[in-house]
Parts: sequence; C-alpha cells; structure tokens
Amino acid sequence: MNKIPVIHELYPDIPETSLHLFFDKLQEKTLQKGDLLISEGQICQHITYIQSGIVRSAYKRDDKDITISFSGEGEFITAMSSFISQTPTYENIEALSETHVLQISYSELMALLDQDKNMEHIYRLILERYYISLEELLIFSKFKSAKERYLELLTKKPLIIQYAAVGHIASYLDMSIETLSRIRSSM
Repeated sequence: MNKIPVIHELYPDIPETSLHLFFDKLQEKTLQKGDLLISEGQICQHITYIQSGIVRSAYKRDDKDITISFSGEGEFITAMSSFISQTPTYENIEALSETHVLQISYSELMALLDQDKNMEHIYRLILERYYISLEELLIFSKFKSAKERYLELLTKKPLIIQYAAVGHIASYLDMSIETLSRIRSSM
C-alpha cells in the first residue's frame, strides 16, 4: 500500500524527500475491535495515524470508565503527555472497530528530527492539530448544552454513534445515559 498520498495531502508544503524519510519509518498495524493501542501505566512509544476505523481514549477514575475522546480516519492519536515526557500514561486507547493505523516510534521520530529540519515542521503540524482538537473538546464540553454537544457529535463524528457503546458516548458528552436517552428520543 502506498502511504505517501494519504498523509501528503495533510502536509502539501513538505518536500517529498522529507516525507519519504518519514513514511519509510511508519509501520502498518491492524487492531481488532477491543484491542488496546496503549494501556494505563505504559509509556507511550508511538504516534499513530488512523487510516480507517475508530478508537476511543479513556481513563479510569473511582472505578468509572471516562471517555475523553474519539478519533477516526485521517486523525493522529497518542497519549501525548506520555509520548512527549516518556512517562507512564493514565490513558487507555481502545479500538472500537477493526482499525488500520500507521505508527512512528518515539526513538525513530527523534532521530528524524535530528536528521532533517523538515521533520520538525511535520512534528509541529501534528502537535498543532492535536492541540486544536483538545481546545475544541474543551469548548465543546464547557460551553455547550447537552443537546448541542450531542448534535455536534452527530455532525462531526457520525460513525461514533455506530461503533461506540451508549455509556461511552454519554461519558464523552459529560452526561448520564438517561439524559442521552431523553435527548435521542426527543429528536
């Protein structure tokens, strides 16, 4: 499979020679539904690009499973604080469907950053996209009503409704399952 056209569309200004260095280090992996990309307590060793499928990022608190994000095709996913600091993560990243990904390891990325100045640009763009998604999530969760959050989820990530459990969706939307059920039945 040719990896270059997929991600090249995200970074059209990066010279193709630099992209080839980056793509040569990517490893393909397939996750089955329920497989974990990373588990709480592990040190995150990869940044992962999702070619197809859906994953959710969650953590445990007081024996509750709290979904913090869903990611799908065309998005990068990682336990970012663990990846950057190389310390154990509190996150679990779980495949909600068969998911095909491309991964680059921390050590290979750091070596590429030293080797090619354009790699810093690629890494910065990945970090910027990640930051933007986190900021949107913060605004999403703090400033919108429960119904607005659900409608936005339907608009921006409709596949989540197909693949995620109702409890995961309610947790992500910061509402009870009962509230989510009321919203769904009123539509």
